[in-house]
Amino acid sequence: MRLQSKFDQANKPFTIDAFYDPDTYTLTFVVYDPKTKDAVVIDPVLDYDPKASSTSTESVKEVAAYVEEQGLKLHYIMETHAHADHLSGSQFLAKKFNSKVVIGANIKAVQSLFKGIFDLPEDFNTDGSQFDVLMNEGDILEAGTLKIGAIATPGHTPADLTYVIDDAIFTGDALFMHDYGTGRCDFPAGSSEDLYDSIQKLYALPDETRVFVGHDYQPNGREVLYETTIGLSKTENPQLNAKTTKEEFVQMRDSRDATLAAPRLLFQSVQVNIDAGQLPTPRDNQIRYLRIPVNVFRGSEQEGIDDPSSADLNEAEVPRANQL
Repeated sequence: MRLQSKFDQANKPFTIDAFYDPDTYTLTFVVYDPKTKDAVVIDPVLDYDPKASSTSTESVKEVAAYVEEQGLKLHYIMETHAHADHLSGSQFLAKKFNSKVVIGANIKAVQSLFKGIFDLPEDFNTDGSQFDVLMNEGDILEAGTLKIGAIATPGHTPADLTYVIDDAIFTGDALFMHDYGTGRCDFPAGSSEDLYDSIQKLYALPDETRVFVGHDYQPNGREVLYETTIGLSKTENPQLNAKTTKEEFVQMRDSRDATLAAPRLLFQSVQVNIDAGQLPTPRDNQIRYLRIPVNVFRGSEQEGIDDPSSADLNEAEVPRANQL
């Protein structure tokens, strides 16, 4: 659903509109120059029902309809990282608008890691070639009159990028709203130490820098928010503010992550998203299949079967899934 901006954008050189997917707490952004209509979309969502194992395009079609209504020229679909909580809607938009898909160049490390976990076919490329553009820190990508920079912000995953457009940054799962915190770091190859260092780079930006976050979990039941500032984050972020030491953050982040359940769409999302949002190729029977490993993060292959005494996970005590 499209959200109404609470901020005056009249004096800004470009417009930012946000769409929110309540099923995965995900924010998608349409950024465009209102004069030239040059545009990019950041982190679109493909809807997925895990019970029926079926996809639908309601969320991404709403974004597409808005692009058409505004008469925008969509140059790029920008992924902040290979998401672990929702499938990417990038391919729907890329095909509809003849646009290119962008991600951080370190996606190659994520592809290599998960190729092994999913036992993907030998011909699954781990060179990032499924994507049209791979960005490194310091790169500038031009989308018509929009100039998009990149800051490497690994920690949540090794490939996270924060996109920079003028005075706005799009932080994905690195930095959330100033009343919530940061992304989790317990996924394969994640690192709380790396995330601390990444956020220090963001905190070195001017305090008035606008921060647009990739998720909002509505702490204490408040309304959905998606825009804050570096200044507010440095003073009010409860998990990592300007005074938080690296040791304090790593201890907090690692302890908290140990209590979090895996996102409910972890395996489905990552498997699709490391392939640039493409669903698996149909098999000979014309049906597509996702690979779902069992107990890959929880111990022995037959945990709770070969050794019932090891089955000590009480599902009632596991916090809300999807939380990042």
